[in-house]
Amino acid sequence: MKKIVVLGGGISGYGSAILAKKKGFDVLLSDAGHIAERFRARLDEWQVPYEEGGHSEERILQASEVIKSPGIPDTAPIVRRIRERGIPVISEMEFAGRYMGRARCICITGSNGKTTTTSLIYKIMRDAGMNVALGGNIGESFAYSVATGDYDWYVLELSSFQLDGMFRFRAHIGVLMNITPDHLDRYDHCFQNYVDAKMRITQNQTSRDWFVYSGDDEVIWRELPKYDLRVRQLPFAAKNAVASAAGDAFLLDGSFTAAVGDRSVEIDTSKLQIKGLHNAYNAMAAALATLAAGVDPESVRRSLYGFAPVEHRLEPVAERGGVLWINDSKATNVDSVYYALESMTRPVVWIAGGTDKGNDYTPLKEFARAKVHTLVCMGLDNEKLVREFTGVVPEVVSTSSLDEAMTAAKRAARSGDAVLLSPACASFDLFRNYENRGELFKAWVTEKA
Repeated sequence: MKKIVVLGGGISGYGSAILAKKKGFDVLLSDAGHIAERFRARLDEWQVPYEEGGHSEERILQASEVIKSPGIPDTAPIVRRIRERGIPVISEMEFAGRYMGRARCICITGSNGKTTTTSLIYKIMRDAGMNVALGGNIGESFAYSVATGDYDWYVLELSSFQLDGMFRFRAHIGVLMNITPDHLDRYDHCFQNYVDAKMRITQNQTSRDWFVYSGDDEVIWRELPKYDLRVRQLPFAAKNAVASAAGDAFLLDGSFTAAVGDRSVEIDTSKLQIKGLHNAYNAMAAALATLAAGVDPESVRRSLYGFAPVEHRLEPVAERGGVLWINDSKATNVDSVYYALESMTRPVVWIAGGTDKGNDYTPLKEFARAKVHTLVCMGLDNEKLVREFTGVVPEVVSTSSLDEAMTAAKRAARSGDAVLLSPACASFDLFRNYENRGELFKAWVTEKA
């Protein structure tokens, strides 16, 4: 019997282990840390063997194949030893994709915008009455959905780490929002390595498939000639004149028309509940992907207009004393913050900081100079932020906790301002993850603002 080891007991790992068990493999789930109670309960329900608090190396190195959770870096000692033994290491996506049957998938990646775009696509398809599951970086585990459901479509948000572990997996509709520097600490601080990971969204695509991508993204344009793509291409843009025989979308004077073959939909962006240029890009990508999936244009329009903002992404929390508090905790890189600052129409008190991922803050300085009157740095090491924005922003305040940062922001904010939590950094110095950071921000606003 083939031995499967699953490394990591989070949402990706528990689903992979249950699918492996259902398919009759000898499976072990191993987590160096703590497995959440809800995941342990499901593993027990399916009688999946697991361990936590450490790895049984001898058992793991007997595996025929290892499914690695995306949060575990290749530099982890156990991963190094697995690779030294020549044991294949794959992602949840690669494993679950083998058992999709006749179902098809829409896969969304990019440095920014992928969560909103994935949520848009899922809503459009669900509203249209399609039998669809949401998975990958958001929603339920893809593998668990494959193990327990019978879907016609899977809408999957994919990180570069998940793409790294995919080899034969094929996206029937691939969506690439953009490529900007992110997670370079996981890619030997080499941007091209990260770019190569993102471009894996196109691997194995055929002439029957679709590739939706930003026609305004210079990195994507530079990469496309390197690939022999036979897929039907659907570019979207607001700045460059792009067109494709298969279809495209272009934003002009506040509206865009998305066309795929002989079907098209026109969208007035002023009627969208999600605002800003970045959300126009997200809406164009979602419209193209869902038209390609066969959704009726009128249904696409109705769902786009009815879509509310995603939690932790430019999420209005409350207005207190004329000050609007905005939770953009999901903005963990410079490009996300660029779009956040670009969309601001009020004077800004900007809260930023955390675990720096090798950021170049230069692209933010023009908006910061024009829109931000106070920068509150929130992290255990604020030296780089303070250095980069002193002289750019009139007031720069260094703090080392959430409460200290929020108190400083409240003190600096004036009626008519926006307090924007848009960190540009990972959250791991002070918080479990960006969701935890955003939830604590919202709780503080509710209680103390």
